[in-house]
Amino acid sequence: MTYLWIKSLHVLFVMAWVAAVFYLPRILVNIAEAGDEPAVKARLELMGLRLYRFGHMMFGIAFLFGLTLWLGSHVFPNSLPNWGEMGWLHAKLGLVVVLFVYYIWNGRLVKRSAKGGVLPPARTLRLLNELPVFLLLGVIFLAIAKPF
Repeated sequence: MTYLWIKSLHVLFVMAWVAAVFYLPRILVNIAEAGDEPAVKARLELMGLRLYRFGHMMFGIAFLFGLTLWLGSHVFPNSLPNWGEMGWLHAKLGLVVVLFVYYIWNGRLVKRSAKGGVLPPARTLRLLNELPVFLLLGVIFLAIAKPF
């Protein structure tokens, strides 16, 4: 029963982090399109910085619960479900690392903008905004199907 609670909390905090992963690039698009409206741009940059900080906290908590699950599978191997080979987990974690790097990059863009730096064009940011959807689809597929 404890396993199910830990796994549920892990999924909850992953969902909160992914919400930040999806919304932070959208804030960047809005900053890039704010143009000559400094008040709007400043408000969006503040929102972006706060969301970035929130996302880091959610990722950290999700990571701790995930680590607890992983350690539990090694400490109590007979008390948890048998997942067979763990190749799917390595692939999933690889995609999560790519998502995390993408998130960090977006956070740095928000920080750069807040310091008066230049952002990529709004069109480029819009295209990059779609990347986490495909990465998350891979993570979800690997977590559910455990294909290898």
